[in-house]
Amino acid sequence: MELEDRTWTAAVKLAFAASAAAVIFALGMSSLGNVPHAAIVLPVIVVAFATSWIRTGRLREQPIAPQLRGHDRAVPIA
Repeated sequence: MELEDRTWTAAVKLAFAASAAAVIFALGMSSLGNVPHAAIVLPVIVVAFATSWIRTGRLREQPIAPQLRGHDRAVPIA
């Protein structure tokens, strides 16, 4: 599958925005004192992942039901 230029542009913009937000968040958390690295990294990962799913429209897509093959016709798995 080939990606369009606008998809790459949107991905790069999202990466820059997420990185900038992560830097600001990390600086804010580190200014509070001795904060574990996981307390900084995990929220950044979760927010970046959720943002990417929302921005790419994956939340609006309907999942495709898996189907069994090898019969006369496809049978959806419930």
